Amino acid sequence: MRRTITLSTRRREELIDITEQVKAVVRESGVRDGLVHVYAQGATAATMVQENWDESVQTDVVHLLQKLIPRGVWLHDRQDGNGDAHLKAGLVGPSETVPIVDGELGLSTWQNVFFCEFDGPRDDRKIVCTVLADR
Repeated sequence: MRRTITLSTRRREELIDITEQVKAVVRESGVRDGLVHVYAQGATAATMVQENWDESVQTDVVHLLQKLIPRGVWLHDRQDGNGDAHLKAGLVGPSETVPIVDGELGLSTWQNVFFCEFDGPRDDRKIVCTVLADR
């Protein structure tokens, strides 16, 4: 089964918790044991499994990437000024795969699934969720 989550982003760079939307896709699928693959469409976006308890972790991720990959110094910036966003998305990666265990996401207590925006704000970001059953 495949479903697409659509969302809007508010800032140029942010992590948005999409765990509840992914859980809804898994529930709709009826799969008890298997995998859900979460894929961010777009060359300047990514997905990440990260701590959900303290928002400072998400802020720290954004700040780390800003320090590692600063704005305005890349060849691609000559085209549209977002060379850093492409590099950040490539480094983090477009997808995550999470096990489905007894019909639930197999995340630990402190993990959630995040959409990573590196070139926002955007009105129409899409995340493709593909659910696979083990049988």
